[in-house]
Amino acid sequence: MRILHTADWHLNDRLGRIDRTDDLRKAVERVAVHCREQKADVLLVAGDLFSELARPDALRETIHHWQEVFADFLAGGGTILTLTGNHDNENFCRTLLHAMSLAAPTVGKPGELVPPGRLYLAADPTFLRLRDRTDSFDVQFVLMPYPTPTRYLTGEQGQKYGSPDEKNKLLVAAFDQTLNDLRKHPKFDPKAPAVLSAHVHVYGSQVGPSLFRLSEQEDVVVGGDQLHEQFDYVALGHIHKPQYLGHPHVRYSGSIERMDLGEQNDAKGAVLFDLGPAGRVGEPTVLPLPATPIYEVAVLDPATDIPRLKAEYPDAQDDLVNLHISYTAGKDSLEEVLRDLETIFPRWYARDWREMSALGPSLTAGDADRTKGFAETVREYLQQELLNHADEDRDALMGIADELIKECE
Repeated sequence: MRILHTADWHLNDRLGRIDRTDDLRKAVERVAVHCREQKADVLLVAGDLFSELARPDALRETIHHWQEVFADFLAGGGTILTLTGNHDNENFCRTLLHAMSLAAPTVGKPGELVPPGRLYLAADPTFLRLRDRTDSFDVQFVLMPYPTPTRYLTGEQGQKYGSPDEKNKLLVAAFDQTLNDLRKHPKFDPKAPAVLSAHVHVYGSQVGPSLFRLSEQEDVVVGGDQLHEQFDYVALGHIHKPQYLGHPHVRYSGSIERMDLGEQNDAKGAVLFDLGPAGRVGEPTVLPLPATPIYEVAVLDPATDIPRLKAEYPDAQDDLVNLHISYTAGKDSLEEVLRDLETIFPRWYARDWREMSALGPSLTAGDADRTKGFAETVREYLQQELLNHADEDRDALMGIADELIKECE
């Protein structure tokens, strides 16, 4: 059985003002190409399929895109196994799961042998089996969604905790207990090939500059010392930095696209591995996934920096850029600077600027007439931010701002 491990798709996500839908759909299409070219039997998505920022209509369009992209894979007997992550909307995923159950029976009792050619979504800890294409052996899959109280803390006692730290300790214990219970299930065969897929932070992993929209204090960190002995492959999601944890078959595949500036140096990919009747065959292979460049640009002297940037970045139309701008009033026109930078970097996702007055602070610090009030500061900021928007949109937003300013005053 040939399996392709991916995670953290974050479909319909945004970065600042930029909608990432097209970037992420292209990444999904590249995953589908790998499935076809590598003749994969199973596609694993280890959590965070969707962005928590996604609107209901965008989610519908994304599911339709899925159907188109993976239609041939599923029709040819391929299977997609997915599980929920911390960024997946729990209510939406459960609604989707119920709708899928109405269309066709999904996973039933633990250890059940499920038919191929379908998509399975695990919103709760799940144990299932898949038959290989030659009909000669089964592969066991244990799917562990991100640890939340709803998924892992059952009963009144489990829902009682006095602090976030206490809650996380309960979740770690519940995650470990649930995993042990599934491995002790009568239908789980310790000698048969087994894959664990989990969306969780495993102790010892390298997070990178930061977790994606989650502080380390909020996260649930579980141990994983014995995972390499318990499973033939461990397909992890949640941490976007690709890596293996001490053993090549215990891996975070990483996200399929660069999601923010903290991932600017990450090489993205999917992990391909094979299982036979006796377990893992060979070593996992990383298949590259091209990713969108994300970086910062500092403009210190617009007169010299902008011509240089035009020459250095002739093909930056698709790049995601965070702009830091310094300018001097009376020398540089901020409006022209912003317009020139937008021509070079049309997909800037954030920008800030500061005025480097040629007069210096000593000549202006005591000038009370030059001190801006709250209303003037807000209006000037909005006017600069809305320079490149349509007149009717700018006028409408400025009107709303004026009404709010009057209420504040």
